[in-house]
Amino acid sequence: MQLNTIKPAAGAKHAKRRVGRGIGSGLGKTAGRGHNGQHSRAGGYHKVGFEGGQMPLQRRLPKRGFKSHSLKYNAEVSLADLQRLDKDEVDLLTLKAAGLVGDLIRNAKVIKSGEITRKVSLKGIGATAGAKAAIEAAGGSIA
Repeated sequence: MQLNTIKPAAGAKHAKRRVGRGIGSGLGKTAGRGHNGQHSRAGGYHKVGFEGGQMPLQRRLPKRGFKSHSLKYNAEVSLADLQRLDKDEVDLLTLKAAGLVGDLIRNAKVIKSGEITRKVSLKGIGATAGAKAAIEAAGGSIA
């Protein structure tokens, strides 16, 4: 193999489509632009979603709800997850190390989903009223 014999793989290169170059090309006359309208003319341009002056769809539909930007920093941990975790004292770093919450998480909250029978002490983690009652019934505490 020499440098002057290297060629691209078959099908890797193809000729650019040449429009408006006669009837035999298949894209002569209107050059694939159709007959009339803004798109057929040189310099014809409009924004995405523009409907020719008609009120666009995204403005006709009502606004509804919002997505909180703090959602990606909050996490939920179930009682079943705490039961499986073999630690007596649980804080945010413990949950991150165990892979129960992501690395970006700043606030975690225990929710009442599943059962807990072990004694667990929570430090710097919130809990719902039901989860708090279940943890304290099992002999645990929330700080």
